[in-house]
Amino acid sequence: MQYQYQARDENGTLRTGTVEAITEAVAFDTLKNHGFIVISIAPVQKNDILGGLNIFNRVSAKDVVLFSRQLATLIDASVPIVQALQILEYQVTSPSLRKVITELVQKVEAGDSLSAALSQYPKVFSPLYVNLVRSSELSGTLDDAFNYLANQLEKDYDMRSKIIGSLTYPAFIVGALIIVGFLMFIYVLPPLIGVLEESSVALPFTTKILIASTNFMQKFWWLVIILMVGGGVGLRYYSQTFGGKYAIDYIKIKTPFIGGIFQKIYMARFSRNLATLVSGGIPIVKALESVADIIGNQVYHDVIMDAAQQVRNGKSIAVALVDKPEFPPIISQMTQIGETTGKLHEILDKLASFYEKEVNTVLSTLTTLLEPAIMILLGLAVAVMVAGILLPIYNLAGAQ
Repeated sequence: MQYQYQARDENGTLRTGTVEAITEAVAFDTLKNHGFIVISIAPVQKNDILGGLNIFNRVSAKDVVLFSRQLATLIDASVPIVQALQILEYQVTSPSLRKVITELVQKVEAGDSLSAALSQYPKVFSPLYVNLVRSSELSGTLDDAFNYLANQLEKDYDMRSKIIGSLTYPAFIVGALIIVGFLMFIYVLPPLIGVLEESSVALPFTTKILIASTNFMQKFWWLVIILMVGGGVGLRYYSQTFGGKYAIDYIKIKTPFIGGIFQKIYMARFSRNLATLVSGGIPIVKALESVADIIGNQVYHDVIMDAAQQVRNGKSIAVALVDKPEFPPIISQMTQIGETTGKLHEILDKLASFYEKEVNTVLSTLTTLLEPAIMILLGLAVAVMVAGILLPIYNLAGAQ
């Protein structure tokens, strides 16, 4: 049977791949014998019609928040881990999460620690999540760890919800414009353009462009659909390759205005997650490596991994980040203060709160500005239609 793994080699480089073994334990030993430090390992799932689509088997962030909160309550009530998981197994509403919990129960009953069992589901439980649980298992503070994780995940979920909410309205308007425009080119404009072409009235340049566009859409509408769908599928495939993901993530942070928003989001995520790991007693190097894996941007991943290597060689976090243009100077300055005073996690928490407020402010401003911008876009569309179609028809009627 094949097992998919995520591990680090002797140089600390993240490796992913598959290994053939009879059992999961044999696969783990095989990787360990080759000098790998295993982060996660899980059986390769067979693809089916729906199984290959993440939308049908994805565990949402909200589900993980509720799971963490409920598990913390049960552990705080001195309920054993296995029994607590069994209780949650019948309470969760998500079929995907229920399946994960069922497998967690089996693994813990077989002798795995909870953190080891969680690490086998990297798409559900992040490295930050697993590392904090592992640290709390050693200190006997599992309930505190799950409460803390639930609080942090709720903050991440709230920020993500605000971002999605801010983009929903403009995305709906733009989508509606595309659909209405497509229908007009297919059904509304051809009869009107037919009248203009049969007349002897001189047609303005705008009308000629509309006529050419309408004729093209009439003949090659299927090609437009193929190009749009093919472009979307191609872009999705390209974004899943290493080069494509790096290029898209680079564009995200370098695009004027939009890049500033993404940078603030990544700084809030970096500060919040690093503060969580540091307060949980995770070593700095390992904490940085975990944050790099969950930051959500390949450019920042590489930068943070380089910083982790510098910290491993004896430098402080502030010194490792000071020459990184992707990190604003305030990050290294505040980090240096935290390292000097021994209150790094408190400083990082304050930085995270600062950037989260910045993101909320920018999103509120962006939402306010998008409404008039969309109205202007609609006005321009109407103006083009009037100049290209209605005015020539009006002139034709006046000439008669």
